[in-house]
Amino acid sequence: MPQVGIFIGSISDEETLRPCTEVLDKLGISYLFTVSSAHRTPERTESLVDTLEKDGCQVFICAAGMAAHLAGAVAARTLRPVIGVPVTASKLGGMDALLATVQMPPGYPVGTVALDKAGAKNAGWFAAQIIALNNPELAQRLAAARKEFTAEVIRAGEDLERRMTQGR
Repeated sequence: MPQVGIFIGSISDEETLRPCTEVLDKLGISYLFTVSSAHRTPERTESLVDTLEKDGCQVFICAAGMAAHLAGAVAARTLRPVIGVPVTASKLGGMDALLATVQMPPGYPVGTVALDKAGAKNAGWFAAQIIALNNPELAQRLAAARKEFTAEVIRAGEDLERRMTQGR
């Protein structure tokens, strides 16, 4: 049973969303990663949402560029949390996708993260935090990951200070 459904609007978005799957893999969270378009395959999107929800999917992550209606289309079908990852796909530098993803009508929210790979990575972390609300083991893994982030920054700071001191 996938805990997270990850939909990309186009296969060209696969590499952009890889950081999301890497986070979920690291944390031991199951997912389905697939292509479905709000405009070109609305019936497929609807069927995927319905099937995943019946199978216990807890969070949906949707990435799309330009009009970026995928996250909103999924939010219209489910009461489960939907996280939108706007993708840079036009000359507008992703601003079109960002605005399309954050501008949802009342009652159909989409939690929107940053553009592209940075947003994909945070979408994975955000989905994990949502799932961890009812999963103490996952919450512990998240806490351990945060401690490692802290340790990495401290190590980097100490290394920089050491190199700067040696260079004087």
